[in-house]
Amino acid sequence: MNEEAKTGVELQPFEFFTVASLTRITNQVARDLNDLAKGLAECSDASIFHHCFQTLGIHHFLTEGFSNDFAQWVLSATNRNDLAEQMAALDVRDYVSLGELRGDLIRQVSDFCKAYPKIAEQPALDSFYFCENVDVTVPLGVTARTLEEFAQGVEKLSHASFYFHFIASRLRLGLRTNDFSTWLRGALGLEKLAYLVDRIDIYTNTIDSARQTLLRLVEREMRQS
Repeated sequence: MNEEAKTGVELQPFEFFTVASLTRITNQVARDLNDLAKGLAECSDASIFHHCFQTLGIHHFLTEGFSNDFAQWVLSATNRNDLAEQMAALDVRDYVSLGELRGDLIRQVSDFCKAYPKIAEQPALDSFYFCENVDVTVPLGVTARTLEEFAQGVEKLSHASFYFHFIASRLRLGLRTNDFSTWLRGALGLEKLAYLVDRIDIYTNTIDSARQTLLRLVEREMRQS
């Protein structure tokens, strides 16, 4: 007997989406470190998220450099390795709000600009353009009401769709959770499984390895139930 039949309550199914992500360049540009500090203070949360989280898929394949765009630009365009290393050392996994992350980024750049005002006003080799992601989503017509159906759906998702549900969703839901965990917790009441899915490391895993880890956790839950 499934959970829906046991409780007599209709479960909210998980709906899988396909997605096309478009990068929108905003009207904020940094041409030196002073501009960067100003831009960090004024840009949208979506822009902070894009440059620190949504580019993870690209940076997973880098052999050099840093995994957030701000640190990477400071290194390559201003040649300030000291500041770049400070910014790269911020571990996005430790943050529960984009406001806290933004505040630490601003503090690092502003402190550097105050300590080295002449360096802060030197033109960068290239300008930094603040960007945001715009996701265009379409239902795949596939839903899941059980763990088995959920696993089957996850296994067939494209990289873009998995990324949307597992990483991009954190901008909407809070940095420590995602669409998958929200459904597992809210619809199926699987708090422990949802917690373990939340704990999958988005920094050290590629899309494929994160998917395989998720599927292993779901399969283990099915065996134990």
